[in-house]
Amino acid sequence: MAAEIAHNVHVALGERAYDILIGDRLLDHAGSILAERFPGRRYGIITDNMVAEAQLPRLLASLDAAGLSHSEIILPAGESTKSFAHLETAVEGILAARLERGDLVIALGGGVIGDLAGFAASIARRGMDFIQMPTSLLAQVDSSVGGKTGINSPHGKNLIGAFHQPRLVLADLSTLDTLSPRQFAAGYAEVVKYGLIDDEEFFFWLEEHQAEIFAGGPARGEAIARCCRHKARVVIEDEKELGVRALLNLGHTFGHALEKDTGYSDRLLHGEGVAIGMVLAHGFSARLGLAPSQDTGRISAHLKKAGLPTILADIPGALGSTETLMAAIAQDKKVARGALTFILTRGIGQAFIEKNVDGAAVSAFLDEMRGSA
Repeated sequence: MAAEIAHNVHVALGERAYDILIGDRLLDHAGSILAERFPGRRYGIITDNMVAEAQLPRLLASLDAAGLSHSEIILPAGESTKSFAHLETAVEGILAARLERGDLVIALGGGVIGDLAGFAASIARRGMDFIQMPTSLLAQVDSSVGGKTGINSPHGKNLIGAFHQPRLVLADLSTLDTLSPRQFAAGYAEVVKYGLIDDEEFFFWLEEHQAEIFAGGPARGEAIARCCRHKARVVIEDEKELGVRALLNLGHTFGHALEKDTGYSDRLLHGEGVAIGMVLAHGFSARLGLAPSQDTGRISAHLKKAGLPTILADIPGALGSTETLMAAIAQDKKVARGALTFILTRGIGQAFIEKNVDGAAVSAFLDEMRGSA
């Protein structure tokens, strides 16, 4: 039986263009898809131990059925895997498997594996092609698309990496059925982000279809495709994040600082940090008189209904000081010559890039949010 591709989103980047294929049980047909698109290649699969248990057998059976040679590199699950140590393991695994420059690396997993495997592919043998096979909602709507790859540093999240576009993204909707409710909700925060950036109608659509998306109805695939189309448009316009692509970081400046403060641990998943960060970004915008204050409450209510944290008090355990959070914010990739850059908003669907944000105002706002938590 042929693969059922519900959506095909094309990322038009000239000779580096690729497709995002979205559909049910695509892992079971991956072998035939790859054999047709990339004949004569061998494959190095990078995944984590949890995804290896849940999804790897399906992919291996598909590759074997198509007669494709493969090797596997299995890493620990979790944000802490995005490190130099595990990057070395991945690259050495590629070399030990005798994969050649013309062969392909497969990133099978969520955002952590996608980021790390893509970075490993970008530096192994001075650059190999790779394929994203995202298995989490967050990865399917965001991190698997656009070519951002990398690892974390003690100084901050995603500070070490490269832009390296995949050759193909294969988003199997059935993999989302194995996610825990918490993991799915964390991914949903990135879905909501696209509505809040510049698509008010999409945010309203999410308010109507949230239950169906969580239940796994047709709205789930439609939401993922709409997010991918949105990101594809932005990546085509600004591949290296020199301008409008920075809008995709709505909520991330606050969120990344909170992730660093919680040690990139299960205390706060990336999407959970983004959820709180988006509420903070809208709240801070309202405090500056830029956005209606009622929008913050509407966004918070929608995220809370999805099971996401929305305030600092929702994070288990004690947070560091405001000064510690501000130090992490100062390491944000959007900082230019020491000046803070934030993604702020004038309302739902009206995000914009604001440079030279007053650090004292941000610090005072965080102090207030900590006090009201």
